[in-house]
Amino acid sequence: MNTSVTRPRGRHFFANPGPTNIPDSVLRAIDRPSIDFHDPDFREVMDICFDGVKRVLGTQHQLFMYTASGHGAWEASLANLLSPGDVILLLESGYFSDEWAKMACALKIEVRVVAADWRHGVDISAVKSALAEDKAHVIKAVCVVHNETATGMFIPLPEVRAALDETGHPALLLVDTISSLGSIDFRMDEWAIDTVVGGSQKGLMLPTGMSFTAVSPKGMRAHAKATLGRYYFDWSVMATRNPPSFVGTIPVNFFYGLKESLRLLDEEGLPNVFARHHRLGEAVRQAVQVWAGNNGPQLFCTNPGRYSDSVTAVLMPEGHDAEAIRRTTRQKFNVSLGGGLGKLGGKVFRIGHLGDLNEPMVLGALSAVEMALRIDDVPHGRGGVDAAMDYLARP
Repeated sequence: MNTSVTRPRGRHFFANPGPTNIPDSVLRAIDRPSIDFHDPDFREVMDICFDGVKRVLGTQHQLFMYTASGHGAWEASLANLLSPGDVILLLESGYFSDEWAKMACALKIEVRVVAADWRHGVDISAVKSALAEDKAHVIKAVCVVHNETATGMFIPLPEVRAALDETGHPALLLVDTISSLGSIDFRMDEWAIDTVVGGSQKGLMLPTGMSFTAVSPKGMRAHAKATLGRYYFDWSVMATRNPPSFVGTIPVNFFYGLKESLRLLDEEGLPNVFARHHRLGEAVRQAVQVWAGNNGPQLFCTNPGRYSDSVTAVLMPEGHDAEAIRRTTRQKFNVSLGGGLGKLGGKVFRIGHLGDLNEPMVLGALSAVEMALRIDDVPHGRGGVDAAMDYLARP
């Protein structure tokens, strides 16, 4: 008897919030023989990519790239800007703000947290109060996750910048854009952000494994005084390289893929990219709001002003397992959803709507979820997919 498991047929629908779908043209660009990273032809590609990433970041400042995930770029930002015993103010947003706090503590940095309800988001007035109370300016940096992948919520960065300015606090502003860059409007220089952390595997539509930090002149001045141990991520060491990045071998193939992904973003135009992400994100939210009927699954984020346009977290009804929904969609329909992270494990599933994505792809994922809710006997309002279609069909 054949006991092998039959895999679902047809194209795999990848609806995770990162890594994301990689466009075919990016895959073809990466698929090439090795080339010497000192070759003039490659240096031209690398220069195009550095300029392009700066354009997406909205900056003219110094950019450093690493062969590492976003966590590596996080560590680089902390290690290059701070000294043992320094204090940072971290705005709680969810699982990834917790990760940043753990990393800082491991580096012997003192972490103060502006606590927040994960479903509603941090109160900017509480941020302002924490800064105003720091009369001695002990806080050296304010750390913000622009878009929290675990909770489907963003933090308005201009409001954080205003809190610093209105209190006259000199702390650096450090921002994680890993799940917002190339998906949600971001302007490093205009918003006076000192250090930005980004990664390859979300809005830039590349495989995981390359990350970067952009640093303002104020940040570089802080780096000159920072004493935390570092080498692989040391910006001063990187500055001696030509080009100024990568302590070690440069991941050549990534850059050919990055050049193509930047071309795709330029071709669509960033304002149109952001509008597409909002449109697809709102379609997902329309579906979930219908499913919430009959005491069904609901949007985890309860603050409409903070809804993420790159990922939606869906909270399951009490007594129902989000992982069961994920198994059903994967095994029966070949649709991969994101799971709950940290304390949200088993309580939420996540629908990514960022990167290389269009209406039929989103509707396919939503249809699989709605069918899984029926199969797994989860109470829900019927017609969520219809609501999404109605929204997307509007002129």
